[in-house]
Amino acid sequence: MKTILAAGAAASLIFAATCAQAVSVTGDIAEHYTNVGIGFGTTTPGLALSGNWAHNDDNGDAAGLGLGYNIPLGPFMATVGGKGMYMGPKDGDEGYAIALGGGLQLPVGHLFSLYGEYYYSPDSLSSGVENYTEANAGLRLTAIPLVTVSVGYRYMAMDGKDGNRDNILADGPYIGGAVNF
Repeated sequence: MKTILAAGAAASLIFAATCAQAVSVTGDIAEHYTNVGIGFGTTTPGLALSGNWAHNDDNGDAAGLGLGYNIPLGPFMATVGGKGMYMGPKDGDEGYAIALGGGLQLPVGHLFSLYGEYYYSPDSLSSGVENYTEANAGLRLTAIPLVTVSVGYRYMAMDGKDGNRDNILADGPYIGGAVNF
């Protein structure tokens, strides 16, 4: 019973911390893939929760839930954390992965910011695939606080296991946007 109460209290604290943070809904489109996501507290110091779904008609899907901690470092905002990923490659076994990584955000002037992130899951933290890699970098324009437009480059890949081919969900430039509440 004590374990249930402690787990409930911890979940309540996490929920309360994220409710006070800004919410953003994002979408990215490129030639061969689509990525949609939601974030809680991803642009402010402290706890951040995120979720995303990426789809490529030729290579499959990936969906993830992330938990990170944003740390202000002078002009930078650094994020450390991880993602629990579900992977559904077009060719190969469905699987799961725990990807660890983080990112950096750097304001450039009043309207622009540079951003980048990297997450990786080795074979020991994944099933169904050999490993999972995700990298993303770009430039973000925030002319008004409610709307953000971004351009960047994204790479998302699931390396095949047991003779299955590699599946690259994203490897190229994209344009995206976000609505922030």
